[in-house]
Amino acid sequence: MPRPGPGERIAAAGYPLARAALFGLRGGDAEAAHEATVRMVSWLNGPGPLRQLAHGLTGRRGDPVEVAGLRFPGPVGLAAGMDKAALAVPGWSSLGFSHVELGTVTAKAQSGNDRPRLFRLPTSRAVVNRMGFNNPGVEAVAARLDGFGIRRGGGQAGLVVGVSIGKSKVTPLAEAVDDYLHSLRTIAPYADYVAINVSSPNTPGLRSLQDRGHLSELTRALVAESRRLDPRRPVPIMVKLAPDLAPDAVAEAVAVCEDAGIAALIATNTTIGRRGVAVADRVAAAEAGGLSGAPLRRRAREFVGDLVARTRLPVIGVGGIMTGADADAMFEAGARLVQVYTGLVYGGPALVTAINRRHRSPVSSGERARSTR
Repeated sequence: MPRPGPGERIAAAGYPLARAALFGLRGGDAEAAHEATVRMVSWLNGPGPLRQLAHGLTGRRGDPVEVAGLRFPGPVGLAAGMDKAALAVPGWSSLGFSHVELGTVTAKAQSGNDRPRLFRLPTSRAVVNRMGFNNPGVEAVAARLDGFGIRRGGGQAGLVVGVSIGKSKVTPLAEAVDDYLHSLRTIAPYADYVAINVSSPNTPGLRSLQDRGHLSELTRALVAESRRLDPRRPVPIMVKLAPDLAPDAVAEAVAVCEDAGIAALIATNTTIGRRGVAVADRVAAAEAGGLSGAPLRRRAREFVGDLVARTRLPVIGVGGIMTGADADAMFEAGARLVQVYTGLVYGGPALVTAINRRHRSPVSSGERARSTR
């Protein structure tokens, strides 16, 4: 395995100072730090010395990976939840990401749950959030991508652009399919893939859409619509699953996704459990919402391994990836790609560089993991 380059060493040494400044914003307001991070990455959207500096620090991405008919220029992407409004799409490529998953966006603009709604658990290296799909709405996100000149399959952002879509809070469950369909139709000209979010714990009733009947209706409708919109090259539809699903429910969800023509599975979303949280973080851990970060590491890895054993659909691994070694474990479990969010909060861009450096051939890693089962 190649040694860390000078750029990675500089980034790793400098990020603790940047993290301390971000964590101190507005008396420790985690959402203020989140917003500041996205703004800073947006400074890398256009050409200039900052973008060149970022490229110099992050180094080259890993080897390309093909998933769901798409060519990803490296193994690691940014998970949904960070760039909800598509503010920094070209900038993320400067940090070494092969793809960015925007959103989750909804058919209707919504402000999300009341603040505070994002909490750091620093001893546990974790985050609890109950954001509630705060976003400007799918039309606004589509307009921003259009303003960047981004088109599906065009590669204008320097990475693969995915968009996570969810149900608007005000939309009754009985009308959920139409709500998702509106989002798909609006975003399809710009998104390289679309991920169906039915697993966030922060929208009332949303996780019930993972039940067999609801999930079958939703996935079939969206896959059929993607084929209608572009019969020759339909936008790939993926499904993001929750780590809290029981084994029988996982088996049902996999069968539904295979039957419907889903292109890939993303595992996992945040968890409503609190296993592995340090005693020092018990106050923040008591907040309602989904937990992400290091405590989710083992469960996410096991969940990915279970999915890989059950299906031939490609799996994108998310959850608890805080180090390059954590990414190693995800690839060994069979993940074809990985995504990070909380690991970026605590580790900074050096985490992305480390994963790229360690995984020059992530596809072959996944193949080896499957061949040993």
